[in-house]
Amino acid sequence: MDKVVVITGASSGIGAATAELLAARGASVVLVARRADALEAMTARCGTRALALVADVTRREDVRRAVAEAIRRFGRIDVWINNAGQGITRPPSELTDEDIDAMVRSNVKSAIYGMQEVLPHFKTRGNGQIINISSMLGRVPFASFRSAYSASKHFLNAMTAMFRDEVQQAYPDIQISLVSPGVVGTEFGLNAVHGGPDSRQLPGAQPVEEVAQVLADVIESRKPDVYTRPGSRQQVLNYYTALGADPT
Repeated sequence: MDKVVVITGASSGIGAATAELLAARGASVVLVARRADALEAMTARCGTRALALVADVTRREDVRRAVAEAIRRFGRIDVWINNAGQGITRPPSELTDEDIDAMVRSNVKSAIYGMQEVLPHFKTRGNGQIINISSMLGRVPFASFRSAYSASKHFLNAMTAMFRDEVQQAYPDIQISLVSPGVVGTEFGLNAVHGGPDSRQLPGAQPVEEVAQVLADVIESRKPDVYTRPGSRQQVLNYYTALGADPT
């Protein structure tokens, strides 16, 4: 895979697994995260065609710097994966202003910054792909304790679709893809605002390696909207059908 791929939130979880898989397939990978030690260790596992960039993607200036440094090192960016994000454990009736701001900052603004800052480079080349990592909770709000997280992913889904629609009117070869995992066996739950259950211990948690494989496939297929496991689309349909809605 002769591509240059930037991955945010790459020091652990889905981002780390994806970086390692893509590097093994020959891609040049740029790993972006806040934790320097974990990031350096992960980059070492990805080999000599990996670049570690310590950055906070909730800060636009850090994202802009990541774009510039990736291009400076490899000459181009082919794929930008907005993977950084955070959960929350709090029911909607108890949400504070700070809770809502944290979810929008981590799960929406970080992705918007990535899309906006890499877009001029993609327009210059006339090609490129952005992959936004959403969630099944961005499709169906069936976990009230993840309230503001679920809402932020619905926000991200809408922004992804509208960004794709705008860009492809003039640049049809720039793809903006959305990938929706369910529960994945990572430390996501433990790192949620206000804590939470260990996602690795939840029944049916998908191995992170499977999610990484789906992302690698999306880079090859350039599909616009993908679930990471079979049956997810039907699960969404069943949810809205049970409410009496007609999703078709």
